[in-house]
Amino acid sequence: MEASIMVAAGGTGGHLFPALALSEALIRRGFVIDLITDTRGGYFGADFPARNVYKVPAATFKGKSPLEATRTMATLSNGFQVAYKTIGEVQPKAIIGFGGYPSLPPMLAAMARGVPSLIHEQNAVMGRANRFLAPMVKAIACSFDNTKYLDGKLLTKSHLTGTPLRGTVLKMKGQPYRPPSSSSQINLLVFGGSQGAQFFSDVMPEAIGLLPSHMRERIMVTQQCRAEDIDRVFDKYETASVAAELSTFFDDMADKMFNSHLVISRAGATTVSELCAVGRPAILVPLPHSLDNDQFENASRFEAGGAGWVHEQPGLTPERLAGSIRRLLEEPLKLVQSAGAAMKMAQYNAVDNLAELLTHLAFTIPAKTGAAQTEATA
Repeated sequence: MEASIMVAAGGTGGHLFPALALSEALIRRGFVIDLITDTRGGYFGADFPARNVYKVPAATFKGKSPLEATRTMATLSNGFQVAYKTIGEVQPKAIIGFGGYPSLPPMLAAMARGVPSLIHEQNAVMGRANRFLAPMVKAIACSFDNTKYLDGKLLTKSHLTGTPLRGTVLKMKGQPYRPPSSSSQINLLVFGGSQGAQFFSDVMPEAIGLLPSHMRERIMVTQQCRAEDIDRVFDKYETASVAAELSTFFDDMADKMFNSHLVISRAGATTVSELCAVGRPAILVPLPHSLDNDQFENASRFEAGGAGWVHEQPGLTPERLAGSIRRLLEEPLKLVQSAGAAMKMAQYNAVDNLAELLTHLAFTIPAKTGAAQTEATA
């Protein structure tokens, strides 16, 4: 019987991309992968290298309404029941959760089944779901040293692994950064998460339009937008005489990142890790109003390492953003230095570190999944 590893990841790119990278590494080690996700995983998980993709009900706590909290608890409880049945049938050797409330039902169900469990925290701040699970799981993997809320007894089972990177990103390792010359095309890459960001749709065209004409005529903007924003954003770039490629999703994001001279983006953990691996300077605009301010913490680590610049969204006007872009393009040495600093922060071995940790967990801790229970041996 093939040894299965179950991967629990919410259906967003930020969770599924590192889960995908890890899964590919585990398959090379002889495991089969079973993905357990929420309903959003159908889009991003279409090409996930899993034997089976299981979907369980999941919800996120939003607001302070007692009624909404009750509904969320009911959904999570239903998800637990579905996951418990699924895990009993699959009988995985181990399970890994990549955070977010969608990971709660399968992780809790796996622990109830006696399956060895591991969580991975991609951000510089441990998220609420992972903080809830941390005391109960066998091991905790993290991407940043001194992760906030990872302290006390939890440190004894924590491991600094880094965030697993996709093969399309790892192939860029060691490729030099070349800044734009005084007359060449300037490639700007703008994105705000797997579904784009309205903020960038509102601010970026205005900011680029404020740049001097000799810069605008050389700029090529590649920007991720919401479907409802594409037409108006394209019209604004066209009015400013700026070339632009706009889409709701780019499946070759690693190549676009590699070909960029400057990236302007949110500061999700996967984004920051990939910017470091590819070695590209970036202006990071953390998502505001998040419960744990995790993107600000990620961006601050990136800036502290000399890899880029943090601009908080409140108060970030088109004029201020235009000024920052212009100064950087006028001082290409800063771009070169930041690209080099980003590469120094890269954790190229993260996927192997995490695969090794999970393999050790799978073969040293007996799984207790019911009638077919066997003691795993190395």
